[in-house]
Amino acid sequence: MNFLAPFAFLFAATLPVVIVFYMLKRRRTVRLVSSTILWQKFLAETQANAPFQKLRNNWLLLLQLLLLALAVFALARPYFAATTQEPGLVVVILDGSASMQARDESPTRFEAARKEALKLVDGLKDTDQMIVVLSAGNTVVRQSPTAEKTTLRRALEECQPGDTPTRVEEAFKLAQTLSKNRSNVEVHFFSDGAIPAAENLTAIKLPVVYHQFGKRANNAGITAMDVRPHPEDPSQRVVFASVFNASTNAQTVSAELRFNGQFIDSKVLNLPAREAASTVFAAEQKQSGTYTLKLKADDDLAVDNEVSIISKMPRPVKVLLVSVGNRFMESAIRVLPNVEVSTASQLTAGGKGYDIVVLDRVTPVTQPEVNTLAWNIGNTNWFESWRTVENPVVVDWNANHPLMRFVTFDNVRVYQTLGVKAPKWGLVLVEAQQTPLLIAGEKGRQRLVWVGFDSLESEWPLRNSFIIFMANSMDWLNPQQTDASQFTLQAGTAFRQPLFATVDSATVTLPKGDKKEVKLGEQAKEFIWGETYRVGSYKVNHGTNEMAFTVNLMDPAESDITPRSQVPVGAAGSVTATNSIRANLEYWRWFVMAALGVLLFEWWYYHRRTV
Repeated sequence: MNFLAPFAFLFAATLPVVIVFYMLKRRRTVRLVSSTILWQKFLAETQANAPFQKLRNNWLLLLQLLLLALAVFALARPYFAATTQEPGLVVVILDGSASMQARDESPTRFEAARKEALKLVDGLKDTDQMIVVLSAGNTVVRQSPTAEKTTLRRALEECQPGDTPTRVEEAFKLAQTLSKNRSNVEVHFFSDGAIPAAENLTAIKLPVVYHQFGKRANNAGITAMDVRPHPEDPSQRVVFASVFNASTNAQTVSAELRFNGQFIDSKVLNLPAREAASTVFAAEQKQSGTYTLKLKADDDLAVDNEVSIISKMPRPVKVLLVSVGNRFMESAIRVLPNVEVSTASQLTAGGKGYDIVVLDRVTPVTQPEVNTLAWNIGNTNWFESWRTVENPVVVDWNANHPLMRFVTFDNVRVYQTLGVKAPKWGLVLVEAQQTPLLIAGEKGRQRLVWVGFDSLESEWPLRNSFIIFMANSMDWLNPQQTDASQFTLQAGTAFRQPLFATVDSATVTLPKGDKKEVKLGEQAKEFIWGETYRVGSYKVNHGTNEMAFTVNLMDPAESDITPRSQVPVGAAGSVTATNSIRANLEYWRWFVMAALGVLLFEWWYYHRRTV
């Protein structure tokens, strides 16, 4: 036998004190008690005059010594070293996405979920361990496995919701990894169930207990917004927006558009129940700035009621066509608006000074350093090897990619192409049985579109889809479009910007005006800011440069705050919500009531004898 608190044996010094009390002779006051069966012999000795007496056999003394000895042993916490059952592991996944900020729970869904998670900590057995995982735009392990309840409570109190979408798939996979080779594992998922359909959770093999939060779906939110040049008036911009009504009742809201804080226009939107409505604004723009669309709606979720997008003044796109002669391709580029085309027989200086390089059957002596569209070129560092393939037949194409919008390959015959293996940097958009025919992707910070065949060795230039593809390519490769997407981010997405000079530090101004200093090394080639958990406008100052970017929610799954009673987790396809939670059930009140009953019985028995 061992003891966890051996210092408690110091209390054993009280045992002789009890014995001394029994050796003393003292006068005692008369008290009426219910029974004196065990006290009669002891009371008889109080009549003597000597201060001490001989210690005699006394059952009451023995019982008191035994009781005191047991108490001392209990305080010493004795234990035996033996093999016991493996302690349980509880994984708490706390949904910290934007929809958990809905105020239909008091004060919010997230706070209600945190309160229930704290109850789970209270009910944890002493040998059980718990992991705390916060799931939002990113998954963060707030507390590694521990049985310390104080540490677990502190980890839960430090969790905060963000304005980001839900990415619970990563959280469940992390829970599966952390609980590997452990038995008696239980995952508790605290959420409102607003999970995107793209999340694949059917491969999760863990037992999941789903705790649902949320009472209603009173919300209208901006789920999409875009700014484009006006097709008929280049001095104006067209602002497109889509607003979703998650409620089962129709709503009427007003949408107000501002540019750099100045009022532009407002519209009243009638939103049918559980449907989205689109609206369009036209605004004159003479300088770069920020469009802000704000909804005035009395709903439960505020984070999706405002969206800001940065719109820069466009400039002509400079395109260099490197070719030995291809009037179809040159014409298809020249007809595009806001494009300046130059031609050359060979690429020099990597295409510096141009926005886009088009390589048509000309192997460059230097690798292009700007966004590139390459036709029938294999001798580059883009592929490990290549070969010639005769008469490839198109079997499939990806119509969802922006490059393939309104592009089809019906009745397009290709006589010869280069055969390559799809690289890691690229996505196959058009595929033949023997080889990919069209690949697009990003290599480093450079966008590349590769077409395996010579356009003049096919029937494609004779189809309208060829002109549409060239227009889509110039639009997708246009660095201005890339820059626009870089300055408008979804919450939780890192902001990245290349550095062209050595910068020691940068200052980031957050939406609420707080500033944070970021140290940059001499070798830093890129500025990265990942703390985009709050929607709003951010400003970055480094050196003499100043730039701004905006962060928005714009996620239909988060704006639809309808509480779900089931979540699609596990091989069974769903887990149903439960309201039960583990807790310590104390029985001391029953023992006190039993002791009170014994005293009442003793009192009744004493009076029954004396009546």
